[in-house]
Amino acid sequence: MAARPLTLIANAPAPTVAGGGKGTYAFISLGCPKNTVDSERMLGKLAQDGYTFQPGADGADVVVVNTCGFIEPARLESLGVIREMLALKSSGRVGSVVVAGCLAERNREMLLEEVPGIDQIVGVFGREEISAAVDRATRHIEEQRSVFRPVPVRALEDTARLRITPRHYAYLKISEGCDRVCTYCAIPKMRGKHVTKAMEEVLAEARELVADGVRELIIVAQDATYYGMDLYGRARLAELLTELNKVDGLQWIRLLYAYPEHFGDDLIEVLATSDRIVPYLDMPLQHINDSVLKRMVRRVDRDKTVDLLDKLRDRVPGLAIRTTFISGFPGETQAEHDELKQFLKDARFERCGVFPYSFEPNTPAAKLDGHLPEEVKLARRDELMAVQQQVAFDFAQSMVGDETPVIIDAADPEFAGHYRGRTYADSPEIDCLIRVKGKNLRSGDFVKVKVTAADGYDLAGKTVGKAW
Repeated sequence: MAARPLTLIANAPAPTVAGGGKGTYAFISLGCPKNTVDSERMLGKLAQDGYTFQPGADGADVVVVNTCGFIEPARLESLGVIREMLALKSSGRVGSVVVAGCLAERNREMLLEEVPGIDQIVGVFGREEISAAVDRATRHIEEQRSVFRPVPVRALEDTARLRITPRHYAYLKISEGCDRVCTYCAIPKMRGKHVTKAMEEVLAEARELVADGVRELIIVAQDATYYGMDLYGRARLAELLTELNKVDGLQWIRLLYAYPEHFGDDLIEVLATSDRIVPYLDMPLQHINDSVLKRMVRRVDRDKTVDLLDKLRDRVPGLAIRTTFISGFPGETQAEHDELKQFLKDARFERCGVFPYSFEPNTPAAKLDGHLPEEVKLARRDELMAVQQQVAFDFAQSMVGDETPVIIDAADPEFAGHYRGRTYADSPEIDCLIRVKGKNLRSGDFVKVKVTAADGYDLAGKTVGKAW
């Protein structure tokens, strides 16, 4: 996932919890939406404990960097940000630096040895003690430089967050960790085994977010369709979504990270019949060839995947599916790549990302035979994305002339009298946008828009009727 730069925090709504004079802190959140939720929880705890948030690092008593450790590019980006903050510390422009999150959890020894200027390191499940770690950093206490805790037996509470997303949408984490054993992935090593958050706790958090102005709720987890298996003995995502659909004040509910395994007919029915759950589904598939899927240990095959997609397309009209694929997995032959490319042409996913296989030490895939040269992995990615680009352009063009609800994210900084928004087919930060011509719109407004043009991936349109 792309990093969330410091300016994202700076442009977020001003914190509503005032500090109490303990000092100032800046915060940099990197990585995926699940990490964003962790960041918001830590921000809230620091504010409650008396620290005063500031939007930029320069001059802060402490900077907290919540890192990503998923793949090598993300780790390098996290290390770059850490070193940038340490340079500010060396020049006297920052008091101390605290490193938290997935990179801290995955590479704690490396960070302590190779980046000695870090004042405190906080693992993923040490986040509830962030204030104590910041206290030690600002007081320059060196006796305890790290906070690591075991995977909790119940999901951590995500209430009282100081949100860094725009006020009108928020991420809601329904579980933590992952029980999957995908051979390329190190997430279980960082986030532990799957732990379901109790349904009543999820609903309470949803209501809290709505009371704070949220109109679009985005459901996230490491494996959303596995929700409930550990706590209730069966998958209960369909039931959870049914209850979330009843929460007053919500307009849209969007589902991310829904793996094809455990995707039952009851869940398809909920997606088809719920009035607030948008017809959008993020379903990471990673490949379609059976041999590659077996080497990945994905626990599904081509036939089951195609059958599920056919059911979804048939039962949920207008469904926009986002997925991801890995190019150049160890041992992938030219024929297996060609099969994936043809599948992309046939399946016509509205949204899709392709990532070259990343060699991850201490994962089973690292020990597989047939690792491909980097240039082959990149070339195959480019081939797949060329196919997907045309599919996405065709989808955008197919929407011209339609009237569709749009959520307004912000005024357009380039064109007066225009706004940037999203259709049901677009999740924030990862998908496309629509430029809307209108008057007196505000962030978080919903408005019907007539789509007048397509510009590559994106759309343009004009308002039809009043906002709500």
